[in-house]
Amino acid sequence: MSRNKSKPTEVLLRGLDGSNPLAFLAALGTLRVLAESWPEHEVRMAWHIGAGAWRPVVMWEGLPGSDGTDNLLETLNRELAEEGDSAAFGFASDLKLDPAQFREFALGARETALCGGSQHDAGFAAAFACEVCLHNDGSVQDTAFRTMSGAGHQHFIGSMKELAKGTAREHLQRALLEPWDYRDEKPSMRWDPVDDRRYALRWSDPSGDAIKTMRGANRLAIEGLPLLPTCPVGKRLATTGFNTFSFWTWPIWEPWLSGEVVKTLLALEELQSKIPDRRLLMARGIGEVFRCERITVGKFRNFTPAQSV
Repeated sequence: MSRNKSKPTEVLLRGLDGSNPLAFLAALGTLRVLAESWPEHEVRMAWHIGAGAWRPVVMWEGLPGSDGTDNLLETLNRELAEEGDSAAFGFASDLKLDPAQFREFALGARETALCGGSQHDAGFAAAFACEVCLHNDGSVQDTAFRTMSGAGHQHFIGSMKELAKGTAREHLQRALLEPWDYRDEKPSMRWDPVDDRRYALRWSDPSGDAIKTMRGANRLAIEGLPLLPTCPVGKRLATTGFNTFSFWTWPIWEPWLSGEVVKTLLALEELQSKIPDRRLLMARGIGEVFRCERITVGKFRNFTPAQSV
């Protein structure tokens, strides 16, 4: 006799807009954390159109509890808090490192993963950099998602550590389930186009204004980076989703997909075409493609608003 399966639980993450780089990364981070927390419950994600934007919906099966939203928030809050002391957020303040220093961190993360421990740090080692590809000054080449390196007291890994230590369930709820109100204090990872605070784009000089952001979205977005690893291509370090001209392209998929399938989807070669072939992408379940540019303003990097391509 066959056993009746319980009805899957679905939660619409109505706060996330798939065209926003920060929100898309936050969706990836949500999927990855839940999938690793509930390996036996078939966690998957799809995107639906709602309230004028592509919104992610996360689904899982067989987990006790009638309130899917509460389960989701409680699990994310617990898992993210436990990862706050991980080596990935504490081995350095920035990614401007000599190869020996980064290699030490990467080998330690690899050893932990191979010995049956957490694979958290190994995922970030692959996402952060590679000691094989070096800049002219001898430091390691790093991820295209790196937006700062110490100027103005803004540190890439240091900001991750601060976000990991100070993000609460309330921040996650507002980022995932409510319209973004931008009332959280810094730090920001500078992945949101609103982080581009140039005077020329403002009514008044913004240099003295307090930095406001969505803390929960930044914290979750950090956890999305292991789905976008780096890889040596000749003497250059490439980051998944980027072409050589600093444009990041990402897909919005409509079928229910697991984190491992999504990781493969993000690396599709066709996404990097100047004009992607929509027929090929639709055959793979991709309903939309967004592209933004990573720009350098002074000593910082920012991401421009995305456009459909």
